[in-house]
Amino acid sequence: MLKKFCLKNYKTFKNEIVIDFSNIAGYQFSTDCISNGLISKMLIYGRNATGKTNLGRAITDICGTVFGSVRFEREGIFLNADSDEEAAEFIYEFIFGEDDVIYKYKRKSPQELKDEELIVNGNSIFRCDFKNDTYNFDNLLYINAETARVDRYMQMLRTEDADDELHDSQLPFFRWLANNSAFDNDSPLIKLLSYVRRMNMVTVSNAIMAKPRQYNENFFDSLDNEKKLQDFEDFLNIMGIECRLVIKRLPDGQRQLYFRHHRLVPFYETASSGTLALVHLYRRLIPRDWEPSFIYLDEFDAFYHYEMAENVMKFLKSRYPESQIIMTSHNTNLMTNRLMRPDCLFILSRSGSLTSLCNATPRELREGHNLEKMYISGEFEKYE
Repeated sequence: MLKKFCLKNYKTFKNEIVIDFSNIAGYQFSTDCISNGLISKMLIYGRNATGKTNLGRAITDICGTVFGSVRFEREGIFLNADSDEEAAEFIYEFIFGEDDVIYKYKRKSPQELKDEELIVNGNSIFRCDFKNDTYNFDNLLYINAETARVDRYMQMLRTEDADDELHDSQLPFFRWLANNSAFDNDSPLIKLLSYVRRMNMVTVSNAIMAKPRQYNENFFDSLDNEKKLQDFEDFLNIMGIECRLVIKRLPDGQRQLYFRHHRLVPFYETASSGTLALVHLYRRLIPRDWEPSFIYLDEFDAFYHYEMAENVMKFLKSRYPESQIIMTSHNTNLMTNRLMRPDCLFILSRSGSLTSLCNATPRELREGHNLEKMYISGEFEKYE
């Protein structure tokens, strides 16, 4: 699991911002927000333009670094505009059983890596300084990777006329090592790779209507399975959308989704914005063959009634008890000990600091406190 994340000099975050998932306060309520001694369910509040979306993009930046996945379109300015530093710093600390794994790197841009280092149980496994062209691979033996052909990696870095698909003057060594070495299943690197592969960021919206028709057709194809259609219908009903669904094949061979009434009602043409947002959330998370390790849900309840937002939170906690889920919201109705707890509720300030409610007041917050009322009355205003 992700134990700590540190970020500096990225977009709106000039100074270091830290999310310490191990910093729990020992509350005896809403214990389903904690898993294996770490925060597994977190809710972040922040005024507009405080950087909630940027924070999610930063945390999931490791996915692109390790696997080379497609980055966000229209990244805009990468480094903080008020900083003189030449690179943004990302530090991830994971804990897998008895193993502590730190992977850190600096980026000058989405395409340009400045350096990277992997540390396992306090041992620096490798360090790559791409800017100064200095490398240290002396401790690969510690992770049973001493047979890795480091010379081939170095040759690839320095071959100017290499094939475009293979040549990358700053190819992360971790990515190369993962693709060119065999590790035991209980290796901390395998566990790290598995965790990162299952990380996901979802910006929930009704933008699904803007997707091409084929996007919907693929979804309809999956719902042609009776069990999957029933699962989707059950999901909507749990969220408070009482409905029955049916899939029909049109004369041209394509499928269409309908609400089942006395007469069939086309789903997408009549569904509300909130329902469409639920569909988007369901498609991005639920029908997977694997359980997500980490989910960043950015303004997940933008189109929801507060009761539906509560239903979504309860569903995610029940469906993914071990997954680490960060949600961002403006909805103060969710700031309650019935759903969360003061050490799992955070305020993101305009200055880029992140503070839990239990650390944002001199009071000792207890289960009986009305956190929403305290927030609205300005109890935590100093940290906004």
